[in-house]
Amino acid sequence: MGDSRPAQHSDVLILGGGSAGYACALRAGQLGLSATLIETDKVGGTCLHRGCIPTKALLHAAEVADVTRAAERFGVRATLTAIDMAAVHAYKQSVVDRLHTGLNGLIAGRGIAVIQGVGRYVGNRTVVVDGNPYTGRAVVLATGSASRAIANIPIGDRIMSSDHALQLPEIPRTAIVLGGGVIGVEFASMWASYGAEVTVLEAMPRLLPGEDDWSSTTLERALRRRGITVKAGATVTGARQNGAGVAVELAGGEAMEADVLLVAVGREPRSAGFAEAGIATDRGFVAVDRRLTTNHGGVYAVGDLVAGPQLAHRGFAHGIYVAEQIAGRDPVLLADQLIPRVTYAHPQVASVGLTESSAREQYGDITAIVYDLGGNAKSQILRTAGGVKVIRRGRADSGGPVVGVHMVGDRVGELIGEAQLMVGWEALPTDVAPFVHAHPTQNEALGEAVLALAGSPLHIHA
Repeated sequence: MGDSRPAQHSDVLILGGGSAGYACALRAGQLGLSATLIETDKVGGTCLHRGCIPTKALLHAAEVADVTRAAERFGVRATLTAIDMAAVHAYKQSVVDRLHTGLNGLIAGRGIAVIQGVGRYVGNRTVVVDGNPYTGRAVVLATGSASRAIANIPIGDRIMSSDHALQLPEIPRTAIVLGGGVIGVEFASMWASYGAEVTVLEAMPRLLPGEDDWSSTTLERALRRRGITVKAGATVTGARQNGAGVAVELAGGEAMEADVLLVAVGREPRSAGFAEAGIATDRGFVAVDRRLTTNHGGVYAVGDLVAGPQLAHRGFAHGIYVAEQIAGRDPVLLADQLIPRVTYAHPQVASVGLTESSAREQYGDITAIVYDLGGNAKSQILRTAGGVKVIRRGRADSGGPVVGVHMVGDRVGELIGEAQLMVGWEALPTDVAPFVHAHPTQNEALGEAVLALAGSPLHIHA
């Protein structure tokens, strides 16, 4: 390595300070282990600085715009005169800065060493930063993911990734979003709320292809009602910046133009250099066993480096799980299908467990119930539409446990906790039916769907 100085050693050496990495460090410190965190940029990673938090702050500002625009529907006379993007970004950044300060305080309080710089794993449980070697009794690879690029669509001033879109100083008059997954749908929803004319292009037959068919259909219908154009099954063959805008070409010869193009076709793992160090990879993801161990003894991989849902809370869970393993405990790793998912659009989409098609493929005989939010008092107060879909194994009257919950509607992401408990604990509808849900809340919609599966619906017309 060209450096004869002794390596600095700790119990847990973590490469990457994002959700998975810092969660691992915090839990390790809590368990009495010495931990060193190596981070190129700021602790908190993509989620805190370029992903979950700033995006949701912008989406909340978009919600405020929507509510203001619709104020007269509620008897409030208000006028939306303008959206000051500089002020919106200042609000967004204030949220990020406050959370970042709090996170730094947590890390300092646990005695975690933070090394600023580009780390390179070189094998033998060693990471080199600026020529200095650091070693660990265990090494945790937590370098996360980055926006996926498309070879024939170069990123520029008006063709942008989500990182660039988060900093856009003005609202585009027209926007094309390439990709109808979570990131694409959230940006499309946000820009439409800000007043842009938005088109979403998705190569798959439907938006949010990882969600239940019903959720995708319900969401697409709602977005179209908001004036968002959705083109599913659309293949983009090329795009180029064209004067003050961008030109997009689709298979079949169709052409489109807009002020900006957002490329939101997913994220890819930041795993460059690991294979050269002998770490086994598969399609760019680090190969791990069921305990998140790599092919190098004492070396783990967590978060977006591991194939599966690319979610910050999955990263938290991975980091905590690995720290507890290193501390000699016997933790249980939650299966990916039990990790809740939320798309923070208007309306929101939330789910946990199996989709109807996956449940049918796995179990054969299933029963699915959809409760329309039209029958839920709080949803009517909020003027939101959508529904709650609950899936159980077997017949409605005598089947097995709940295996999937899917919800569409404003604020339904706040209902996912109870849904996760249902699916995670393999609850029977008759186990949950006696629960009393406060009135009027949207939680009642989830309760009504379960009552229907238990054979005793209260507010569903027979």
